[in-house]
Parts: sequence; C-alpha cells; structure tokens
Amino acid sequence: MRPFGYLRVASVDEAVRAAAGQPGAQFLAGGTNLVDLMKLGVEAPRTLIDIGRLPLDRVEERPDGGLRIGALVRNADLAAVPAVRDRYPALSQALLAGASGQLRNTATTGGNLLQRTRCGYFQDVSKPCNKREPGTGCPAREGAHRDLAVLGHSAHCVATQPSDMAVALAALDATVCLHGPEGERTVPATEFHRLPGDSPERDTEIRLGELLTAVELPPARPGARSRYRKARDRASFAFALASVAAVLTVRDGTVEHAALAFGGLAHRPWRARAAEAVLRGAPATEETFARAADAELAAAAPLRDNGFKVPLARALAVGVLTDLAGRAGRAAHG
Repeated sequence: MRPFGYLRVASVDEAVRAAAGQPGAQFLAGGTNLVDLMKLGVEAPRTLIDIGRLPLDRVEERPDGGLRIGALVRNADLAAVPAVRDRYPALSQALLAGASGQLRNTATTGGNLLQRTRCGYFQDVSKPCNKREPGTGCPAREGAHRDLAVLGHSAHCVATQPSDMAVALAALDATVCLHGPEGERTVPATEFHRLPGDSPERDTEIRLGELLTAVELPPARPGARSRYRKARDRASFAFALASVAAVLTVRDGTVEHAALAFGGLAHRPWRARAAEAVLRGAPATEETFARAADAELAAAAPLRDNGFKVPLARALAVGVLTDLAGRAGRAAHG
C-alpha cells in the first residue's frame, strides 16, 4: 500500500489551486480507471483531489441549440438524456457500448475522455513501456499487439485510445472545456488526444493543473443522422477492435455533409478527413462509401498480427454509412 493524501474541494477554482500547489496531485471523479491503475502500480499520485461534489453534473441546453455536458455527468445518465438520444444518437450508442452497466453508473464524462490505454505492456509494471516510463522501449511492436494501433503510431508507441465516447465526440465536432491556472480555454475534441510521436507519455493536450470541466456539442445539423458501431471480441464489456462513428446528411441522393471517426485504430479517435473529402457531394451509394473508406485506410500501417483491423474498419464504415443513407432515403419518401 502506497500512502497518498486526500483532499475534497468545493469549487473549480479551489481544485485548480490545490493541483497547482501539490506536485504529484491528480483529480478523482468516478475513479473507474485511476483507482485500477493505482492498484496495478501504474499510477502513484501523492494526493487525490476529490472533485466529485463539484457542480459539474448537469447537461444544459446552450443558446445556439447545442448542449453543454458537465465533466461529472455519469455515462449512464448521459446516454439516457432525451436530447442526446434524439439529436446525437451516435453519442448515446457509444456510451452504451462502453464498459458494463455498473461502470457506466459510476464513470464520468471527463474521466471517460481521460482514461488511459489498455495496452498490456502499459498496465504491467514489470515490462518496459515508453508511455509509462519514457525511453524504456515499446515491446508491443514485436510482442502482443493484436489489439493495438494501425494508424498514426510511431516507433515509440502503438497503443490505442480506449474510449468509445471520444470517437462519437470527434465525429460530432465537440469541444472540450478546460480550466487551469491561466484561466479557461477550449480544445476541439478531434485535437484533444495526441498521436504518440516522440512523447507517447502525453495522452492529451491537457496542461499541468488543468481540470476538464465540460464538453460542448454544436447544434445538430438539420436532416443529419448519426450512428456508432463497434466490433469487439465479446458482446459486452470489451474494448473496440475497431469502431466507427458517423454523421451523414443526404439530399436528393447526394451526400451534403459527412463526418466520420474511427476508434480502436490509433492513439486517439481518428477523424477520417480523407474519407470525408471523398464523400462530400458524391452519390450516397455503397460504392462511394467503400471508396471513401479505402481513401482513409490507405494510410494504415498494420503490424504483424493486427492487419485484420483494416478490412474490419472498412466493413464497419461502409455498413454504418449505408445504413444512415438508407434511413435518410426512407425518411425522404415518407
């Protein structure tokens, strides 16, 4: 048992001041990932700053028609919010695809975004890992990497980001709100998580002492439909081998707007910009969707044992887009 301090705070400002004044401090909300990592010896905070009673547990309508989701909103509660189910179904579906019912009742929006990779080498302190201890190496590249990255990885890390919710937020053009010693700032959800590069120990763009306070969703596009689909080894409580979140607007058989993000393939949710460029203005057909998926996945660089992820992601993307286009067509005809 490693001793640590514990501090419960009553305001966001107090939380930020406490983090700035206590090196080695970490924020504690639901604890579904942090506590596990403490048990494994991966994380050893000197102080836990309990933010669980801060007023960040509400989903609020924004004046522009979007939503502001507090960082402490529980995953199960967020998935059930009528405005989320009706206007952003991909987000509700992604939340319900993650973890188990018990964990969704405890896990928070902020904690979900900040959860760390489930790479076995990262979680095993007896093994080297650049993400856990920079400079020690990445044994996953030649070792067990079936579940790991095929896009955006580097010589230093092939880990994947495990959040389902983050993939939906990337496709929905969400914004992450942060509060730190220098004040408030926002980061697009597509840029919040980092690719590993030469510093895989940095998962996100969050700065030292910053607290994630909310996620904001823009207004849903008129006529847009969204969906999240996930492939995994078992039907429940398993992380994605590959997943897709898509937002599609079809007018008169043509793609007017498309946003696509992959999960389970990279160190962050992978926004598929090349695929979107193919889709915009093109016929809403399965052939177009396959061409778009191929344009994005041409950049994949699978390792020895995870090449299956590329055709799997392709099939998921084509299936989701075809389904959304079919629903749009049926709605247009009555």
